[in-house]
Amino acid sequence: MILSLLYVLLSGIALPVGGIQMQYLWRNQLGDVYSLGLGSAACLGAAAATMSGWCSLTVGSFICTLICTLICFFVTLKVNTQQLITFGILFGTFIGSLGTIVVTNAPNGDLLKKYYLWGAANFRLDGVTSADILFSLVLFAVGLGVALWQAVRLTRHFKGEIEIPNAHKAWLLLAIMCLVTSAVSICGPIGFISLGVPNLSRLICKNTDIRKHYLISSAMGVGLLLVTYLVVQYVNFGIYLPISATMAIIALPLMAMIFIKSPEA
Repeated sequence: MILSLLYVLLSGIALPVGGIQMQYLWRNQLGDVYSLGLGSAACLGAAAATMSGWCSLTVGSFICTLICTLICFFVTLKVNTQQLITFGILFGTFIGSLGTIVVTNAPNGDLLKKYYLWGAANFRLDGVTSADILFSLVLFAVGLGVALWQAVRLTRHFKGEIEIPNAHKAWLLLAIMCLVTSAVSICGPIGFISLGVPNLSRLICKNTDIRKHYLISSAMGVGLLLVTYLVVQYVNFGIYLPISATMAIIALPLMAMIFIKSPEA
């Protein structure tokens, strides 16, 4: 229970903070931590690890996400932001296709169920070791530390006062990967809060200082995840409710706010 709540807190901070960094880095409200294929890579690594048994699901997810990020790192050195977004979408589709092939060829139903329960996102931490948790916390600390350290530069870049060089953008992507993977490798991909919550934060607060959005997005992300977690645990009508699917239902009114208010923003 305590560890589950720890990862509710960690995920509620890591994913929105990573998402708002991507939006500021790209100067685009569609910026998302999964845009470059990180979510698909995490699923591919988890699937490969689960089906083959070559390492733990958490380690497999991290390794594959790291490889994906390194590829994006070198691509970032060569292309502009618009091209990077296009590359990310295509690359994510490619990685997702590989994951589908791996999962389709699962050796047995138990492994398939284990993978899908992780992929649906949950905070049960089944099979997660103390080493996995320690590694995850280190990744979180590194990612959040870089986010705070680069906050002023990201704000100035977003406002058009400076231009962050491609090499620096590439290093920031690695830091964002550390932040996001700290949650995803343990709990599985969690949608909405890395894209919807940062956009809601920018609707609520017009200040462009990214540090304010770190605070607002984190508070909203933790709150939304906590409500979702409590619903899944105690108002589940006797069925298994995946975190991501349940959150999408709960967040529907919030998504409506984005579309209704975005023309004015």
